[in-house]
Amino acid sequence: MSQFEQKRVHLPNGIHLDVVDEGPVDAPVLIFLHGFPESHRTWRHQIAHFADRFRCIAPDQRGYRGSSKPQAVEAYTPDKLIGDIFLLADTLGIPRFTIVGHDWGGAIAWGVALAGQHARVERAVIANAPHPAIFQQLLYTHPGQRAASQYIRGFRDPANDALVKDQGLTGLLLKEVKWDRPSAMEPEERDALLRDWQNRDAAFGMLNYYRASPIDVPDMDAPFALPEGYTPPNLPKLTIPTLVIWALDDLALPPENIAGLETIIDPLTIVRVPDCGHFVPWEAPQAVNAAMEAFLAG
Repeated sequence: MSQFEQKRVHLPNGIHLDVVDEGPVDAPVLIFLHGFPESHRTWRHQIAHFADRFRCIAPDQRGYRGSSKPQAVEAYTPDKLIGDIFLLADTLGIPRFTIVGHDWGGAIAWGVALAGQHARVERAVIANAPHPAIFQQLLYTHPGQRAASQYIRGFRDPANDALVKDQGLTGLLLKEVKWDRPSAMEPEERDALLRDWQNRDAAFGMLNYYRASPIDVPDMDAPFALPEGYTPPNLPKLTIPTLVIWALDDLALPPENIAGLETIIDPLTIVRVPDCGHFVPWEAPQAVNAAMEAFLAG
């Protein structure tokens, strides 16, 4: 298992992040954001592939591994998670960058792209992470998406805290996440993740991403319709070049999440990856690398 050296970066807000910083210092910058429940190693294949031509920055985000793990739920609101990324770029002396995100890292990447488009963020690459406006509407109206997201209700339920304290994150994942697709993760990578999940402070840090999110996940008995008076989030149109990579066999996020993106993003490139589950950066690394190569060369 090839390892990347990490350095400790101290942000002005008091958060400390362990960060991979590979590639030429003066090269164009890619900032990679991992999702739940992983680490910077989500992007191990992409960092190895692109670090000869790009400066590849990949933090373990707040709440994960050796990075700062505040325990208060309010420490994980979207504004703080998005703010960490701009502060990280500032601290490393990076004025402009391409943001790359998967899963929760993709959710943060959407926010970074929307907040910093043109001024700070040149391009965005999103892998299997739904746009916040589309995802919320699907949770209200799409039975498949709502059923696939019921685990979020379990992650938010304080009644499960005793299980996490007793068994780490592993116990809660076994209880709440019923995805049955076999993964392509290397055994040594899986072993490392299982060790990470035993850190109780990190487990609650990870869960706080869900607990602080404004996303509403109705139970399965609620009507499949937009609530009366519902108004979509007031988000600007994304007008920087954006690549969305979507693995089509994602059991948590069906491909309906990419329907309608062309009305809120321009210019937009969508690359669909068949026969691949949720963790597309390492389940289908060649497809992801090829899609990014073509996009970044454009």
